[in-house]
Amino acid sequence: MHRTAPPLLRRPLHLSAALLTGALLLGGLATAPAAEGASTTAAATTAVRVNQVGYLPDGPKRATVVTTAAQALGWQLRNAAGTVVASGSTVPRGADAPSGQSLQVADFSSHRETGNGYVLTVDGSSSVPFDIRANLYDTLRSDAMAFFHHQRSGIAIDASLVGSAYARPAGHLGVAPNKGDTSVPCQATVCDYTRDVRGGWYDAGDHGKYVVNGGLSTWLLVNSFERADRAGKGAALGDSTLRVPERGNGVPDVLDEARWELDFLMRMQVPEGKPYAGMAFHKIHDAAWTGMPMRPEQDPQPRELHRPSTAATLNLAAAAAQCARVFRPYDSAYADRCLSAARQAWSAARANPAVYAPDSDSTGGGPYGDTRVTDEFYWAAAELYAATGESVYRDAVTSSPWHTSADAFSPYGFGWADTAALGRLVLATVPTGLPAADTARIRSSVTAAADGYLARMAAQGYAVPVPADGYFWGSNGEVANDAIVMAVAGELTGEARYRAGALETMDYLLGRNALGLSYVTGHGETTSQNQHHRFWAHQLDPSLPRPPAGSLAGGPNSGLQDPVAQEKLAGCAPAACYIDHVDSYSTNEVAINWNAPLAWLAAYAAERASTGGEPPAASCAVTYRVDNAWNTGFTANVTVRNTGPTAVEGWQLAWTYPGGQRVTGSWNATVTQSGSTVGARNTDWNRTLAPGATVSFGVQGTHSGANPSPTAFTLNGDACA
Repeated sequence: MHRTAPPLLRRPLHLSAALLTGALLLGGLATAPAAEGASTTAAATTAVRVNQVGYLPDGPKRATVVTTAAQALGWQLRNAAGTVVASGSTVPRGADAPSGQSLQVADFSSHRETGNGYVLTVDGSSSVPFDIRANLYDTLRSDAMAFFHHQRSGIAIDASLVGSAYARPAGHLGVAPNKGDTSVPCQATVCDYTRDVRGGWYDAGDHGKYVVNGGLSTWLLVNSFERADRAGKGAALGDSTLRVPERGNGVPDVLDEARWELDFLMRMQVPEGKPYAGMAFHKIHDAAWTGMPMRPEQDPQPRELHRPSTAATLNLAAAAAQCARVFRPYDSAYADRCLSAARQAWSAARANPAVYAPDSDSTGGGPYGDTRVTDEFYWAAAELYAATGESVYRDAVTSSPWHTSADAFSPYGFGWADTAALGRLVLATVPTGLPAADTARIRSSVTAAADGYLARMAAQGYAVPVPADGYFWGSNGEVANDAIVMAVAGELTGEARYRAGALETMDYLLGRNALGLSYVTGHGETTSQNQHHRFWAHQLDPSLPRPPAGSLAGGPNSGLQDPVAQEKLAGCAPAACYIDHVDSYSTNEVAINWNAPLAWLAAYAAERASTGGEPPAASCAVTYRVDNAWNTGFTANVTVRNTGPTAVEGWQLAWTYPGGQRVTGSWNATVTQSGSTVGARNTDWNRTLAPGATVSFGVQGTHSGANPSPTAFTLNGDACA
């Protein structure tokens, strides 16, 4: 299912009640009963709500306590041995309108000692165990990005990358019973030809693909790498760092993933010689809603292209222009292709500035209607100007009403229907030819928006940046979007309070919330498990998997826009209007435009601070031993020891061969090579490297002449001894 936006608040809501009823009659929504014993509600197990994954040593550390007590309460922080390592008093906050709870806040930010299994106790109640460590978000960074590989259409999802439970054949390539996306006709009266629109990402819990959501989501992934690269941290998202089939090709993995969607977006462009040439078809999905569960390769519905729209065309222009700028150091020919598509889309949108997707087009997929596209024009112009420096795009930027508007950053954050903020973020962070005063004003608008989010967080017991009435469809995605604005404000100013605000939004998503639940699968003690999805539908069919780790649930939605939410959540406080049930598509669906900001935020949170002074002690040791060598080949054994205090969940060892050696095989690890750089990753069975533990694997390779051993190794980006 997919979101629509009312014209006044433009919140990312779904279909109307009438349309939902029609979808039910068409069999488009799950009607099968939940599996017996499956979890359907989120019941908090403790009054002490923490980030269930943990906290960074140098970051904020706050917990929220649900209590009717009016006076301050004592808190104690205990380590895994039960020893009290910090104590203090809570700060009463009283009634919290969004959650409907009476709250107090415990702040233990001054405790910076790392360790596993910390517990915070307040007034006889104890939190779930959590960690304090620098590599806290490394696994989430990988998992949140892996979501997009799982959602790929038109390619087999290989067990070696995702595990056997999530492996599946390619969907929608015309292999029966699929009708396929390789030759898709238009809806009646839209066009008289077919298009190859294979690839891309399935948008959410069904099999539709939408240009407006794809453009935004692609932009966020590429922007994540671009921001990290500016900060000198791009290697963390570089080649052979993520679980994608293209790893080892010399291109940063996050850009490889984005390219899968960019190729699809460009296939959606109307070809030359046809009506609306250069515009983008708004969407492609099934002619009717499919039932649940439904594996992608088993979808029997015919597929249809829907009328081009100005909004979709400008999403293509913005994403493709960004591609032209960011991909150029890695693939100049592809960058040129992206720029050509962006220019064509811009010209077509200028020629057709008011072609809107109708809200009534909601059979088989969401409408994504948007009748205000001046913000998309501003965003696309900003990206084209940043990519080319040409005056035609600069003039489009400076003449846009959004260029000076105080409303570019909506109170409800940016999203697929509100994209002016993206134009501001581009112009604030990418050098252009704008006057210095103009650039300073733009940057001030970013920090002003971030200040607004910080003020809103300070006024709420759970430190959430959305307003009290902002718990709408996909509210968790909006929380992460707001965190991005705060992170960029920190980049522009160097002020630590913005980074602290961005990190505290992660606390909310991972358990410090009204339900005491982590909304991210596989990350936390009590997490969402039954998100709305046609393949990850274990609650409906036990032979199917639950959502993979790193998938973000849509989150609380006070609109109660599905039958399960209406039945189970009547009278809920806005921040508690969520149920972990596969049929609650309005609170518990997944979507690319929610996981994209989560991936952005996880990558940002995973970065290690550059503190200066003496380098930290190595937390790993590596032994590289050549066991056998002959004229042109060799085998070697590599042993990695975790010398740090915390377990490493998911490891990658990297080194450089000094003698031009080439890896030809491996065992007990997945080994890839790009140039002289080699990366070795864990298998499913040796993923965890406990403190003091070792893991060994082997490589076979070729050499020419000398075969010198490598002398420097990094484990998950950190140097080893």
